[in-house]
Amino acid sequence: MTGNKTVISQFLLLGLPIPPEYQHLFYALFLAMYLTTVLGNLIIIILILLDSHLHTPMYLFLSNLSFSDLCFSSVTMPKLLQSMQSQDPSISYVSCLTQMYFFMVFGDMESFLLVIMAYDRYMAICFPLHYTSIMSPKVCACLLLPLWILTILHAMVHTLLMARLSFCKNNVIFHFFCDISALLKLACSDTSVNELMIFISGGSIILVPFLLIVMSYARIVCSILKFSSTHGIQKVFSTCGSHLSVVSLFYGTIIGLYLCPSPNNSNVNLITMAMMYTVVTPMLNPFIYSLRNRDIKGALRRVIYSNKISL
Repeated sequence: MTGNKTVISQFLLLGLPIPPEYQHLFYALFLAMYLTTVLGNLIIIILILLDSHLHTPMYLFLSNLSFSDLCFSSVTMPKLLQSMQSQDPSISYVSCLTQMYFFMVFGDMESFLLVIMAYDRYMAICFPLHYTSIMSPKVCACLLLPLWILTILHAMVHTLLMARLSFCKNNVIFHFFCDISALLKLACSDTSVNELMIFISGGSIILVPFLLIVMSYARIVCSILKFSSTHGIQKVFSTCGSHLSVVSLFYGTIIGLYLCPSPNNSNVNLITMAMMYTVVTPMLNPFIYSLRNRDIKGALRRVIYSNKISL
């Protein structure tokens, strides 16, 4: 006790509102989804590392996206599965802040990577003759390294601001992970600085990347409508379709949850939307990029075939 305030040493994650009789069913479902996420993203990373045909800027960015997806899902899912199995919803204060930190790092990085991938497609389609010189390995490294540093620093700022807050008797988080907005609701000290930082960073981390993606595709559309045939247009949209699908899944739920929250949204609706971008999107990304991608399929065949020959 400090004065009349209680120092919180742990929080209780209420998790998902699942009836007890369905706990085992949902546990098996979430475990299968998580294992699918890990396996799918690992396969893409390994294929890109092993196959020299995939050592291009587009697949360098895709391997970073797969790594980010893998880590992003691993921040929340193991704790959710452990809580469902042990029926122990508690999480320590330090673990909660650590989870929030890494959740923000990999969530921010996914947002930035989608922008870089849109820029890469813009260069490949609108400047095909200069693409190799523009998107050189040095340029790709100069794009990726600052973004990783920026996401680490951004998450650190929010974590340090959260650490300075006081938490009173209420330690129940109506979520399945330590979300920053859920934690702010429990704080009994002034959160105005935290909310201001969320408002500022929300624009730079979510809205600005989303608008840059929209601008990139607007330029692509204008370019192909001027110079391409119907077949060329279909080919371009087939190439960009995977990226557009991922952007729609990720930004649709993020913007709806954080930037355009509805006062009528219940905790169940908010948790469901959070499940979409933390669990479903990382699981679907490998399928979206591999099922419609001839290069990934070809790399998988070459790796399997070479292993057969070596055996």
